Amino acid sequence: MPLPKKKTSKSRQGRRRTHISMRTPSLVVCPQCRSPRPSHQACPVCGTYRGREVLNVTARAARRAGGSE
Repeated sequence: MPLPKKKTSKSRQGRRRTHISMRTPSLVVCPQCRSPRPSHQACPVCGTYRGREVLNVTARAARRAGGSE
């Protein structure tokens, strides 16, 4: 296996790793319920996306409550 001839300095190592970092999720305000939600995803609170209901949130909540008992 080939080995490096010189030690990699901390600055060079840091420059190589500049793109390896955690980013804060980009959140937008839901126009229906005004709660923060990830962009381009259905709202987990009210279940709407682009003005129409795509998730039945009440049925999901009832299923979760019934399944945990």
